[in-house]
Amino acid sequence: MKIGIVSDTHMPSRGKVIPDALIQGLKDVELILHLGDWTQTEVIRAFEQLAPIDSVAGNNDGEEIIARFGRKKILNLGGFQIGMVHGDGMRKTTEARAWEAFKEEKTDVILFGHSHVPFLMKHEGVILFNPGSPTDKRRQPRYSYGILTLTDTIKAEHFYYDDKS
Repeated sequence: MKIGIVSDTHMPSRGKVIPDALIQGLKDVELILHLGDWTQTEVIRAFEQLAPIDSVAGNNDGEEIIARFGRKKILNLGGFQIGMVHGDGMRKTTEARAWEAFKEEKTDVILFGHSHVPFLMKHEGVILFNPGSPTDKRRQPRYSYGILTLTDTIKAEHFYYDDKS
């Protein structure tokens, strides 16, 4: 199973359209997981044109997005437990907050966003993965998204591009 991982699109303030590089990168995914900060429900509909989606809401999402997706969840995909959370909060790093959100639950992967910083690390046997942002790179050199490939193992990869149009 090939899954697109996206976070922090902040559309339309940080991008008016889904970047072409992201559309091409998600062309053959079976599912898109978005880790929050859509900011507008119209953006959800645009991503649904690419592939089925699931998500969690971020700290910049309104009540409608929170009601639809919630703020934290675990999905069973391909026999793996995939934790999803935006990662916002006070104190600690974003990845530490993401880890703590699932410390009492069994997950194989924890997906999170919020920082806009691509991140990949294995901690106590669990993959922690932040795809970065496809539209708001902040202090990062490039825009980014992720692909999670589930076979008998889990492979998490970042993909980068320079032009968000």
